[in-house]
Amino acid sequence: MSDRHLKLLLIDQDPIFRLGLRVALEAIPNLEVTGVVETDTAALQILAEIAQEDPNQVNLVVLEFGNGRSTTSQQLGLQFCRQLRALYPNLPILLLSSIQEQGLLLAAKSVGINGYCPKGTPLPELVAAMQEVADGGSYWFRDMEAIITPHSPLPTPHPPLAFFKLRNNLRLSGIAYIEATLAAVTAQLQVPGLPVLDRAILAGQRRELLAARWLLNRLLVSSQEKQEEHIPVADETSLAPSVSSAIQQRQTVSPLLSPGALQSALFASCITKLQFSLQNVTDIPLEIDIFREDKKRELLYIILQKLAEQLDELRASQIDINQLHEVKFSLLRELWQTAIIDFFGKFSRIQIGNQNIEIVNLLLQNTEIVQKDILNKIPLVCEFYSYLLFKTELNIDNTSYPVVSNEAKSQALMILENLLIQVANGVVQPLLNSLADVEAIKQNFYGRHFISTREIERFRNDLSWKYRLKNYIDEPKAVFESRYDLFVIVPRGIANTSVYAPRNQELGKFSNIPLLVTLFLEFSDAIAPRLKSLVAFVGSGIVFILTQIIGRGLGLIGRGILQGIGSVSLIEKNLKRNSDRTK
Repeated sequence: MSDRHLKLLLIDQDPIFRLGLRVALEAIPNLEVTGVVETDTAALQILAEIAQEDPNQVNLVVLEFGNGRSTTSQQLGLQFCRQLRALYPNLPILLLSSIQEQGLLLAAKSVGINGYCPKGTPLPELVAAMQEVADGGSYWFRDMEAIITPHSPLPTPHPPLAFFKLRNNLRLSGIAYIEATLAAVTAQLQVPGLPVLDRAILAGQRRELLAARWLLNRLLVSSQEKQEEHIPVADETSLAPSVSSAIQQRQTVSPLLSPGALQSALFASCITKLQFSLQNVTDIPLEIDIFREDKKRELLYIILQKLAEQLDELRASQIDINQLHEVKFSLLRELWQTAIIDFFGKFSRIQIGNQNIEIVNLLLQNTEIVQKDILNKIPLVCEFYSYLLFKTELNIDNTSYPVVSNEAKSQALMILENLLIQVANGVVQPLLNSLADVEAIKQNFYGRHFISTREIERFRNDLSWKYRLKNYIDEPKAVFESRYDLFVIVPRGIANTSVYAPRNQELGKFSNIPLLVTLFLEFSDAIAPRLKSLVAFVGSGIVFILTQIIGRGLGLIGRGILQGIGSVSLIEKNLKRNSDRTK
């Protein structure tokens, strides 16, 4: 990569792809994702605002032609590119798309697009293409072959250099695949409560991946290094962008110590775990249980994306670490509100009888209830934000974890997963309170087990009992035991765990029933050992009385009865014998 700072605007309809690419790009030095939008209209609005404030905020647009499949969407994409080129003639455009038709790519080039990469391109090559286009060049590749426009001369690369580029691309692609798989396996190994057999299998897979990575580097790097040593300085600039990127990456200091890279690594692990099953395997009902699997995953992705944007805004505002406690509840409320708007659509409406209701406005009227019942009770929020923004150590389970340690990442990942799940519960709660039995809502969001009115009401009743038990029993007990209960994502679904953290301030605020519960727990802890001793003593006495006194007494009586019965039988036998003699 060149020294020029790359600032890009990403336009894509796929929320999962947008989030995954953004997380991957944020770890790249000299690269900044200025904005991520879904529609062409939103992109034009952002570019207009940027043009008024500071035109240098964006020096590259990366876009997809609509959904990349529909012919109509592709034509609209070409029309948007014409409009974009007319409004901003000097703004480079890179097409990052799943399309491969050469005719459509030639049409894209004719309307002013400066480069093309297919989705699935290895990250180093993609970043190199972005830099090349942003620097005023072009990058038109399809399956590592140049796309040649009609009447253009054929490229004549030097054969050894072309072979070197091909081999290096293969190496980078293989390493990228191994690294992604290795990260997924490592994340699964860090899941608490993993069965022994699963842990053994995952550990074996991890060893195999490490061996494969070592072997791949041994087979390809040595030849590459020899060629790099013999390439003249004049030819070095003609290296393929992916090769230049690889060389630059080796020379770049690892960015793991920067807060942005710390966040990117953590969010990448979370994205991997979001591919697991999202079935609730706990005995605690969750609001999101009513959603289909795909809707659960979409909602969690949106919350993660909004959290990333919120953290970027906090860094830009240069917030002080001491202010986190003051704005904690505001941050959670904002995260919840933006998630609702993005998930349901800002202007989405629903017809109920004669009323045409705006869904978002209706749900946002429940802000105070959701904040009280769910958002304000999400644990370790300040610690988590501080960890990502200021690289502070995590103090959990009575242990202080260094920022760059695997233990800190594991603990932060649990906090992040719980945060996502709880905010998602907060998104669904007002929907269940206001629109639970509306047919349009059931068809678009609910799982097949929650179609009937009876099942929906049963589910809502279970949630009501959950809140009662949590408020009066479970939460006071957790506070008294100085622990937080967290929901985490494991391979089999959503599970729960707990971590230790001081909660003395919360303990002092209890009153009424919660206070009685803590007093009862303290009283039971105080008298339990004595009561056990007393019960043991009384039990021993009862056993002694039953066995030694009553039991022996009953034994003597029984023996006497048996002896008496035996004596009577003997007398009767003697009488009978004497009677027989007299006869």
